[in-house]
Amino acid sequence: MAGMYLWQDKQFPHFVWDADVLLTALGEVHTLQGQLLGRMAALGFEGLTAQVEALTSEILGSSQIEGVVLNADSVRSSVARHLGLETAGMERTDHYTEGVVNALMQATQAYSEPLTDERMFAWHAAFFPLGYSDGYKITVANWRVGNEPMQVVSGPFGKQKVHFEAPPSDEVPTMMAQFIGWVNTADKTDPIIRAAIAHLWFVTIHPFDDGNGRMARIITEMMLARADKTAKRFYSLSAEIMRQKKDYYDVLEQAQKGTIDITPWLMWFIGALRNALLYGLQTTDRVLQKTEFWARHKDTEISERQRKILNRLWDGFEGKLTTQKYAKINHCSQDTALRDIQSLIEKHILRKTDEGGRSTNYELVS
Repeated sequence: MAGMYLWQDKQFPHFVWDADVLLTALGEVHTLQGQLLGRMAALGFEGLTAQVEALTSEILGSSQIEGVVLNADSVRSSVARHLGLETAGMERTDHYTEGVVNALMQATQAYSEPLTDERMFAWHAAFFPLGYSDGYKITVANWRVGNEPMQVVSGPFGKQKVHFEAPPSDEVPTMMAQFIGWVNTADKTDPIIRAAIAHLWFVTIHPFDDGNGRMARIITEMMLARADKTAKRFYSLSAEIMRQKKDYYDVLEQAQKGTIDITPWLMWFIGALRNALLYGLQTTDRVLQKTEFWARHKDTEISERQRKILNRLWDGFEGKLTTQKYAKINHCSQDTALRDIQSLIEKHILRKTDEGGRSTNYELVS
C-alpha cells in the first residue's frame, strides 16, 4: 500500500480543524439556513412543491454521481406520494425507484431516531435489490467481507490508478460501531460540521461492497435534517455535489491522503452547502411565482390538459416543451397539442422560444 491513508493515522477518527478559518463561511450558511426555513414556514401548503423538487433533486443527483440515471418524473411521482400529494396523471413508479426514494425519506423523516446498522442495511438493500452490482454478486445489507483490498480506482484495466484503499474488512464492524456511537451522541460541535464529519468518516471506512457514496450522502441528509431541526427538506446537497463532481472527488482524495486536520474538507463542504441553500432559495422563489400565477389566472379558461402542462413547467420540466412532448404527456394527438399551445400563447401564458432547430419550443411568459 503506497503512502498512508487517513484511517491509518493513530489519532483517527479524532478530527481537528481551524474554527477561525471556518467562521465566516459557517456564519453565512447559518444565515441562509434561517432565511430558507423562514420562507418555507411562510409558504405553508405550497412549500410541499419545493420539498418535492428538493427531494427529487437529491435522489437524482446522488444516483447520477455514481453513474446511475433515474427517471426524473418517476422519482418526482414517488416523492409526491410519500408527502401525501395528489399524483393522478403522474408517471408510474418502478419498484427500484420506490425503494431508493423510501430510503431517503426514511432517513430524513425519522432523522431524530438513532442510526443503527439495521437502518443502514435496509437503505443499502434498496440500492441493490437483486444482490448484484454491474453484474457482480456483492454482499448486500451487511458489512463487506473477504481478504481482497477494497480500493477506489480509475482508468483502464492494467493501468488503473488507486485513489484510495479502505481499511481491511475485519476492522469494519468495530469502526462502524464507533461511528454509529458518535452519530448518536450529541456534543457541542456545530451540527453542520457534524454532517461534514459524518460524510468523510463514513466514506473513509467504506463499509459496504458498493454504494458507499450514496449511503454517505443519505446519512449526510439525515445529519442535515438534524441541523435544520426539521424533516422538511428544501435544498439538495447531492445536486450541488453533482455540479462539482470532479472537485468533490478531488477534495475527498486529498482528505484521505492528508492528516486528521480536515479544515480543507470542511471548507469545501460548507461552500457546497451554501450553494445548495442559494439554489433552494431560488426554488422557493419559483414556488411563490407559481402561486401568484394561478391566483392571477384563477378566472382564465384553462383545460385540464393545459393545467397539467403548466404545472409541469412550473415544477421543473425536463428539457424543452414541444408539441410532441405535450401530446405524449397528455395522450392526445399533435394537432390537439398544437391547438392547446396556440390557445395558451393567445392568452399570453406561453410563447415560442428564440431557439431555432427542427422542433419549435415553448416556454412560460415571465
